[in-house]
Amino acid sequence: QVQLVESGGGLVQAGGSLRLSCATSGRSFGSSAMGWFRQAPGQEREFVAGITRIGGSSYYTDSVKGRFTISRDNAKNTVYLQMNSLKPEDTAVYYCATKLISSSSWYRTDSYGTWGQGTQVTVSS
Repeated sequence: QVQLVESGGGLVQAGGSLRLSCATSGRSFGSSAMGWFRQAPGQEREFVAGITRIGGSSYYTDSVKGRFTISRDNAKNTVYLQMNSLKPEDTAVYYCATKLISSSSWYRTDSYGTWGQGTQVTVSS
């Protein structure tokens, strides 16, 4: 069974940077496209970024384009989210997830099968 473990969250001032990591185990990492989502208190979980199986293509929600970069290292079974120029509105719990092969949408939570436990990112103003 696939397991995902996020790390790298924390408290940072506005304008700062963080790099989140998502380590996977249990199956061939390279067989899955991956996504990052976030959920702020009282809000729905929203798509942040996604990357294809070998990293040839990536996708971002408009609010993070130009600031966040998703990448992956299949040799290390890890996907990353580099977050620069952080804003207070980026504050949320960030989750990584494996994308279902059968799903075409990157943006829907039901396109993803396995989720990590999340890591908290807090951006102070």
